[in-house]
Amino acid sequence: MSEAVKQEDVEMKEAIEATLDPAAAASATEVTGVESKKEETKPESVPAEKEETAEEKQVRQKAEIAGASETIYINNLNETVTIKNMKQTLRNLFRNFGTVLDVVVHRNLRMRGQAFVAFEHKKSAWRAVNEVKDFPLYGKPMQLAYAKTQADALVKRKLPEKLDEHLAERKVRKKVSRRDNPIRQKALEARRAARTAAENAPVDGKAAAPAAAQRRIVQMPDEYLPPNKILFVQNLPDSVNKDALETLFTQFPNLSEVRMIPGRKGIAFVEFTDETSSGVAREALHNQKYEESKIKVTFARQ
Repeated sequence: MSEAVKQEDVEMKEAIEATLDPAAAASATEVTGVESKKEETKPESVPAEKEETAEEKQVRQKAEIAGASETIYINNLNETVTIKNMKQTLRNLFRNFGTVLDVVVHRNLRMRGQAFVAFEHKKSAWRAVNEVKDFPLYGKPMQLAYAKTQADALVKRKLPEKLDEHLAERKVRKKVSRRDNPIRQKALEARRAARTAAENAPVDGKAAAPAAAQRRIVQMPDEYLPPNKILFVQNLPDSVNKDALETLFTQFPNLSEVRMIPGRKGIAFVEFTDETSSGVAREALHNQKYEESKIKVTFARQ
């Protein structure tokens, strides 16, 4: 082998050893790591949400006010507070936002715990909805929204020429709402059934017993108590008073008297002028949910 070839082999061997040298490899790794870090892409920072300018806020508020209603609807009111006190409290509260034209608080069963407040201007109603929502009144947070229809007082104030039309439309809506009330529907069905039974009942003495039995089936009396004009109501909520019960039972004809029991909560006697009327009320309300309780309505023990 020539000297030139030997020299070439030595140089190649040294080159290979240098490549495999641990220190050299470590050095190369460190350099590569530095370069790798340099190449890492920094995460893009999330741009901060653009703060609303005073001008943008003004434009937004104007749009909200334009779409508002002067009349607001309130629910989740404390039902134990009297109508008079609730109306005065709501008036005192909402007059801080503008002129209050009217406050309407209902005492009927379907609308209990609800009210309407009519302002003179939309801006007042808008402020009230935004600032009073969830405000605790008599221990319960109020829920506010814009009413779907205008209050009578507002129409009378701003559009007196359309007041008659407005009242007529409201009367129709109220009639439809009462017609669709499930309790009222049940009462009407029971009344029709009682009328049909009375019309089909024979009048001769021989058939008197079967006719009486038929009436008892229609009126669905308690197993041991015969039908009579006085009802015994049980499981009433402790907060229910005489006015509330009268409101509940006046939807049935021929109501005579509501009697609460002094010193005893949860029970009452309701008297009608005749057995048929008391039977209609019993069939409609027995085992119905009233507030948080399922009330029991039976014929009173004689």
